[in-house]
Amino acid sequence: MVSMAYHLKDSRAFAQRALQWAAKFDSACYLDSNGYRDNYGNLDVFIAVGAAAEFVADGHDTFANLQRFIDAHPGSWIPGFFGYDLKNEIEQLYSRHLNRIDFPDAYFFVPQYTLLIGQHNVEIKGADPAAIVREIEATEVTDGPPGFKGQLRYRVDHHAYFTTFDALKNHIRMGDVYEINYCQEFYAEEASLNPLETYRRLNAVSPTPFSCFFKYGDRYILSASPERFLSKNGNTLISQPIKGTAPRGKTGKQDERLKTQLAANPKEVSENLMVVDLVRNDLTRSAEPGTVEAPALLEIHSFKQVHQLVSTVTCQARKGISATEIIRNTFPPASMTGAPKISAMELIDAYEDSRRGVYSGALGYFSPQGNFDFSVVIRTMLYNAKKRYLSFQTGGAITANADPEKEYDECLLKGKALFEVLKGR
Repeated sequence: MVSMAYHLKDSRAFAQRALQWAAKFDSACYLDSNGYRDNYGNLDVFIAVGAAAEFVADGHDTFANLQRFIDAHPGSWIPGFFGYDLKNEIEQLYSRHLNRIDFPDAYFFVPQYTLLIGQHNVEIKGADPAAIVREIEATEVTDGPPGFKGQLRYRVDHHAYFTTFDALKNHIRMGDVYEINYCQEFYAEEASLNPLETYRRLNAVSPTPFSCFFKYGDRYILSASPERFLSKNGNTLISQPIKGTAPRGKTGKQDERLKTQLAANPKEVSENLMVVDLVRNDLTRSAEPGTVEAPALLEIHSFKQVHQLVSTVTCQARKGISATEIIRNTFPPASMTGAPKISAMELIDAYEDSRRGVYSGALGYFSPQGNFDFSVVIRTMLYNAKKRYLSFQTGGAITANADPEKEYDECLLKGKALFEVLKGR
């Protein structure tokens, strides 16, 4: 493997050619931060293609087996995903619904080629970096429509949503949980689409810090996630849960008013603080004693489609703990479960009408330096081209004072970009 850096005249144009080139491989990961930068992530565009080695979960000891896979490939970038249903390995839980989308519970690969694209340069690692540059620069970028064909359906109709909402609020009144994230699926059977063009359109409609095109054979993850699940930078662990959503305004004045209302909304604020407490508790299992803290609470982050309330929780990892054990101790993402976490996950499986699979799991990479960065898989389409099945889900937190009509509308707001892309708007 050879690593070389090249100067770029137009990094965005090169990234689009590189994405087109990457999509022809059976295993591909394209991560785009879309210019969002913070103190915890420093990648602009990351591309990994071709599987020199693969890890596929088989339902047994996934986290420990993955760690052995990582240890067997030191100095490698290792991108991949964790599915939500790994909860069944972590706790005494199960999933009653069919795996219609047919993704494994986890998949990671050691790439044949990696590209780190910055504002002016690209660093390429592979057998022949110069040949890779020539091949990418000769690649013609397509610019077609998503080409979606199929009928998008609601797994849960309006009436069923309200019935389930009331049942879950009753569990809150009885003290079984005090917050639960309830999700619904939108799907299409016998569906077809162009995954690459669909992703490009999604990233244009809803550019986010954790945008991702991920290909695993004939299965695709097309993500516009705004949320960091967990990262490790040196010895520091960082989680940035999102709870609290408001639409963007049509004018600057209206936009500022909606931000002010979100920051002062008691229900949204209480949801966010509940999740912060849950994340703090999860991180304690991996932390040096006394290091868990929340340096930023209830910050408003504005994206093209929505405003969000985001908090940051950090700690120092205790000595000797492995990367996958850290993730296992915090998985699934707290913002997608509820509190208490195990009770919430039991109710989720009892009341939701679909298996979550990759949705509300985590997507990202392990780095050669022993760091990692994973997003929460939300605002994301999942597509199995062989089975011709398309799926995406949206959800929101139910608390004692939650209003069903508002929560239902929030689900549709969170799926707005996905609906727009499939409708060709």
